[in-house]
Amino acid sequence: MSRLEVLQKLATAQPDDPLAHYGVGLELTQLERWADAIEAFQQALKCDTQYVAAHFQIAKANLKLEQRDAARDALAAGIAAAASQNDHHAEAEMRELLEAIA
Repeated sequence: MSRLEVLQKLATAQPDDPLAHYGVGLELTQLERWADAIEAFQQALKCDTQYVAAHFQIAKANLKLEQRDAARDALAAGIAAAASQNDHHAEAEMRELLEAIA
């Protein structure tokens, strides 16, 4: 069983765990399956809309797909989530990326 299959099995067994879906998304990014990764990260956000890292990874995957508007939207949502959690480091990273693609 591949690492992806193990992670997908975990996400299926724990459908309300955002970390499980986030792990699937990260593995899919390693495989350069950007659209599938976005879906996994979006599933993580369905479990927890404030999952800052998922917003950031969605933005980066959208950039790989040359979907700049979608990347900007994900960054804006991620910046808001980071700010609400006082996660200044993540907020700064996403603002930097947003400025770079503006």
